[in-house]
Amino acid sequence: MAQTPSNMLPLGTKAPHFSLLDTVSGEPLDLNTLKGETGTVIMFICNHCPFVIHVNEELVAIANAYLEKGIKCIAISSNDVVNYPQDSPEKMKLHAETEAYPFPYLYDESQAVAKAYDAACTPDFYVFNRNLELTYRGQLDDSRPGNGVPVTGKDLRHAIDCLVNNTSNNAPQKPSIGCGIKWKMA
Repeated sequence: MAQTPSNMLPLGTKAPHFSLLDTVSGEPLDLNTLKGETGTVIMFICNHCPFVIHVNEELVAIANAYLEKGIKCIAISSNDVVNYPQDSPEKMKLHAETEAYPFPYLYDESQAVAKAYDAACTPDFYVFNRNLELTYRGQLDDSRPGNGVPVTGKDLRHAIDCLVNNTSNNAPQKPSIGCGIKWKMA
């Protein structure tokens, strides 16, 4: 199982705008429509990655826990579906419904959004404030498949709590580790 780290986009970076297909509704959705009143969590994930499968339950719990605090979550899959058909939009829709995702699961067919965010792996997490300025990027927590550390979401939850409580996040921001995004061959 390959372990690719996040690229760690500079804090303060403005969230690149996007409009992508929501695989559940079949409608295009854009960042300005989806963003939260207090903040926005953008997650690059996919269906088949063991690192994402390992944390799916916690992703749902976090999205549900912070919704009424003005935090919206958005999931994006940017994988090459020609070589990884298990990540196709049709299978993304089924996956989102099976996992009861309370957030949109968007398909980045051109991979331009993943490149704009300098996303490298699944899962890769970005937290933006109400002005869509980056306040956190990195891991969910220290848990990885097979390492015996429980999934708690502590790093991402701390970053979101800092945003909700309008306090500085002075905790170290560690890169996420996961499967590399499956880039299309040029």
